[in-house]
Amino acid sequence: MTAEHAEHDGPIVPKPALTLPALRQALAAVAPSRLSEFFEDMQNAFVQAGEEGSVVPIRMFYRRWGVVVEIERHPVTARRLHDAERSMDSDDTDTREQAIREIGEIVRAARREVEGG
Repeated sequence: MTAEHAEHDGPIVPKPALTLPALRQALAAVAPSRLSEFFEDMQNAFVQAGEEGSVVPIRMFYRRWGVVVEIERHPVTARRLHDAERSMDSDDTDTREQAIREIGEIVRAARREVEGG
């Protein structure tokens, strides 16, 4: 990836379907360091679904990771999110409050995109 390409916020992978194979493949491309977290979360969702006799935990897993991939597939958006997350450690209240607003905006926009709205 060239430096010029990395500076625009176009997606680096296509938007994946909310399926296990598609999300895994997209996550491997945009945030491979999070794959172990993905698989652990998947296992927990499937166990919870079995215990509850409900598919809701599985649907929530797909949505949660769809949002992660939606953010990470846009480099500028991902960088904004990670910068805001680091700002949460600031001693300055205003900096933390701005970070909370930024994180909220990014996550809500990604959620709307994932949910098709």
